[in-house]
Amino acid sequence: MSETPAGRGPRKAARTPARKSAAARGAPAPRARARAGGEGVPELLLELLVARGPSGYEHAPAQVWLKAASEFAEVSTDVVGTPLALVSARAGGGDPARRLLVMGHIDEIGLIVTYIDDEGYLWFRPVGGWDAQILVGQRLVIDTREGPVTGVVGKKPIHLLREDDRKKVQEIRELHIDIGASDAEDARRRVRVGDVAVIDTQPVELPNRRLTSRALDNRLGCYVALQAARLVAEAGGPRWELAAVAAAQEETTFGGSRTRAFALAPDAAIVVDVTHATDAPGIEVKESGKHELGSGPVLSRGSTLNQTLFELLFETARRERIAVTIEASARATGTDADAVHISRSGVPTALVSIPLRYMHSPVELVQLDDVQACARLIAATAMRLDEKTSFAR
Repeated sequence: MSETPAGRGPRKAARTPARKSAAARGAPAPRARARAGGEGVPELLLELLVARGPSGYEHAPAQVWLKAASEFAEVSTDVVGTPLALVSARAGGGDPARRLLVMGHIDEIGLIVTYIDDEGYLWFRPVGGWDAQILVGQRLVIDTREGPVTGVVGKKPIHLLREDDRKKVQEIRELHIDIGASDAEDARRRVRVGDVAVIDTQPVELPNRRLTSRALDNRLGCYVALQAARLVAEAGGPRWELAAVAAAQEETTFGGSRTRAFALAPDAAIVVDVTHATDAPGIEVKESGKHELGSGPVLSRGSTLNQTLFELLFETARRERIAVTIEASARATGTDADAVHISRSGVPTALVSIPLRYMHSPVELVQLDDVQACARLIAATAMRLDEKTSFAR
């Protein structure tokens, strides 16, 4: 989920994929600290989370997604880097079949190197919306042509700051990355301007089926889109064709959602993203609504969203006994739905969100039950669509 509407502030220009090694492409690390399979974290979700893919550089997680989707759907990608999985409509659903788009974005926030100074320090700008305080003292992985490079985010120690400076909030332009280079020549051999980085952290499973990780925003959404498509395929296929998409560049430009929605021309769309869990300290539920971890999918209502599609999701949740909460959107949602609903001549669009704590940080936190419930709800809704279904206002 981005920070500001379309785009919601800095939130991927394409680069040539690295060919030296899988690690150079942001491939998954050998192990994650969360358990995969059984009652633990789904293995596919772990693979998506460990893969590094800031906005515009989503190749590694996209390959994980495509491989999994190819088990049950026809898969492809486009020049923007957005993977697609098509589940064909079963016979009797109309000719030609109408199309439901289910979309979650696959990119994450990151950093991009803008300058290497004479002492070998790297200076950078954010890719996506960052709270600068979160970056101070973090360890990073920078993906380069030759492979991953480790760095740390540094600033002047508090001991050396003047009294007034100690009270100021640090700005990103005041931070630098230290890769241990001896000088500028050494640094420039290892890293180039335009290389991107993410915080070096692994998924960790917590009690009560809770998971903390970077990039839950929004590997969760693209995971749910894929799992919903899988459930529909396993149920014998929908009456409408289902197009599951893992959109690129949501955190910066909505590039993947704009281009895929235009190319696919869907008859309806369900966008999957995260929203703020409001059971963390300091959050005002009167402004944000009450969306606790474990309370299920969050269904959005608002002026840019289709009311009939919302009601279909809401009624399906009741029929399937899936708990949901409702979130109001006064204007833009800050998600891919803002791009999808005005594609071509307009697309009836719904937004389904997953409650998430500590958004845009390396310790985003989710309850896995909510993730599974989202996939079940969207799949059940897709199976209810038929030739008579209309979302006309």
